[in-house]
Amino acid sequence: MPSTKLNLLSFSGKIKILHMTWLAFFISFVVWFNHAPLMLVIAQTLGLDQAQIKTILILNVALTIPARIVIGMLVDKFGPKRTYSTLLAAGSVPCFMFAFASSFEQLALARFLLGFIGAGFVIGIRMVGEWFPAKQVGIAEGIYGGWGNFGSAAAAGVLPVLALCFGGAEGWRYAVAATGVVALVYAGIYFFSVSDTPKGSTYFKPKKAGAMEITSRGDMYFYMLMTLPLYVAMTLLTWKLSTGATALLSMPAALAIYAVVWVFFILNINKIVHVNKEGLKQGVEEIHRYKFKQVAILDLAYFITFGSELAVVSMLPMYFFETFHVSQGVTTVEAGLLGGSFAFINLVARPAGGWLSDKFGRKLSLSIFVTGLAAGYSGMSLIAPDWPIPLAVALTMACSCFVSGGCGAVFAMVPLIKRRMTGQIAGMVGAYGNVGGVLFLTILAFVTPAQFFVIIAAVAAVVLLAVQFVDEPKGHMAEVQEDGTVEMIELS
Repeated sequence: MPSTKLNLLSFSGKIKILHMTWLAFFISFVVWFNHAPLMLVIAQTLGLDQAQIKTILILNVALTIPARIVIGMLVDKFGPKRTYSTLLAAGSVPCFMFAFASSFEQLALARFLLGFIGAGFVIGIRMVGEWFPAKQVGIAEGIYGGWGNFGSAAAAGVLPVLALCFGGAEGWRYAVAATGVVALVYAGIYFFSVSDTPKGSTYFKPKKAGAMEITSRGDMYFYMLMTLPLYVAMTLLTWKLSTGATALLSMPAALAIYAVVWVFFILNINKIVHVNKEGLKQGVEEIHRYKFKQVAILDLAYFITFGSELAVVSMLPMYFFETFHVSQGVTTVEAGLLGGSFAFINLVARPAGGWLSDKFGRKLSLSIFVTGLAAGYSGMSLIAPDWPIPLAVALTMACSCFVSGGCGAVFAMVPLIKRRMTGQIAGMVGAYGNVGGVLFLTILAFVTPAQFFVIIAAVAAVVLLAVQFVDEPKGHMAEVQEDGTVEMIELS
């Protein structure tokens, strides 16, 4: 039985792949969030108002939902090495566009395109899943996700200093451009330093591209239903960009985008039918079947874990400021530091979530994390101006432990569903995280912060019920090699 321990000080074999890949993810997140810590000086340089700043922030996540689906398909078809290298190199282009933009419109276009690099996370899930056995895949995926995700925090800490080093009102431009240079250089380093699989292993590819292969007719309809929220989220984003003070789109433009989004939904449904029609007609052998409910439940689990994290990280600094400014004199800077406590714990908690899944079981671990998440958000809804600040921060960090651990537990299970479709499954699950962020932030616009936390806790309770129907991965999954022979991959 393989050990779950990893020698992270090694730089050979699968450990080298893990380090190279989390660093690729880290760089992609530095590029994706390189605007956030510099937004104030960017606004001053280009004369942006508050509505335009909020629009830039929304645009940064707009493309990530469809991008994760697309990248999931590409990584399954072309392999992680080529896909990650290409994404990092291509992502440097809009990064340079953003760095040297001279108008709000140019900034907005570049930021919209940069949303695509946020899909890099999906690629590493497949790469790590190829290199690590089932007994280690949870902690390996957790390290990949947790350490790579820290790129956004690194951007916040390093880029303002880098901008000061370059100096002048335009220093921010060179700081942002520097992240593009790093991405471009690392694209080449990654390509020549890794391989898609260990020597002698087969890289299994989907039989057909464009949609996931489904193994029963009922699951195909279930897949169609689970596709719907992705397009609802994109519709919500369009609505947010076309209404109120943040309106970037005219009504005719918004209507045109609505039409395009739902035309793509119809085309997507058609593709699902096309990809699966022949296989379902002939019937799928029992040995090759998998249950789509596994994917659907992980979609919902990531919706509540990473989706709530995205939303809460966005609102927490302002929440702490508004709660404690009058009663305890908290400044905007202090509120930002207090809010950052939620995301910081991700560095340790996400790998811990994967490790616990490897050691104590996937279903049990995920259930515990979602339960703790629900309790944590319920507690955060009770925070009041007269609370001691250390108590509020301790509760926030405790909640974050369950949220980040839950993210790790979700992706400890993703590579154990169907190897040749790991990219597509990770893409869909990852996209649901962004859907959760969009939905919860939309809800926040209509309710108080306390109500917002209660709503997340209530949704978590529903997801917890769904998690009880997930099957613990065990036994083996079957994949067909190019010569027609069947390979059995251990799941437990």
